[in-house]
Amino acid sequence: MNSAEQAAGEKRVREQLVTPLLRRGLTKPASLTKDQFEDMVQDLCARLAYMSDVNLAALEEQAAASPSGKDKDRFPIANKMLEWAAVIQRPDESNSPLIRAVFAHELGKGAVRDDWAPELLVDLRKSRRWPTEFALKRILESAKGARDRQHSIERRMARAETVSVIDAGWRDKRIAAMRKCEGLAQGEASDAGAV
Repeated sequence: MNSAEQAAGEKRVREQLVTPLLRRGLTKPASLTKDQFEDMVQDLCARLAYMSDVNLAALEEQAAASPSGKDKDRFPIANKMLEWAAVIQRPDESNSPLIRAVFAHELGKGAVRDDWAPELLVDLRKSRRWPTEFALKRILESAKGARDRQHSIERRMARAETVSVIDAGWRDKRIAAMRKCEGLAQGEASDAGAV
């Protein structure tokens, strides 16, 4: 996303999410000063600039139905809004500093080299934290099963045996995820992720 697209996205977020919530009567969280609230809103607009109009409308509806505060009249905090937004429309991985850092690190490069990067990416999307030793064991176990399944599907395809649509689709998704991980490990940002 270039700077003009980012600015247009931020404006859209303010117009389609923030302003409607304020018009509904939601006020700043009690724990924030006016300046802190404006800083939070500015940061929220920057982080949600990637979202489409329809998904911003869905997020606005969800936020309006789940206000914060004792009297349920407060603007939800940014972390909660970002959680909801990630479920409604996942941001591009190349926008995540954590995911970029993991794949730039030897850990991510090793995952690509040893064919367990798609499972690492899934874990990073879920946990949003650097993998611990325990998490890595779980990821590697999951990857072994995924690699075995992919190789089994590919052997059947090579022998011209019938492969179910579900298995073929699963294989294609894992290959696409691996390509995405390779790009992240090489430091490539998608158009949506370039700032």
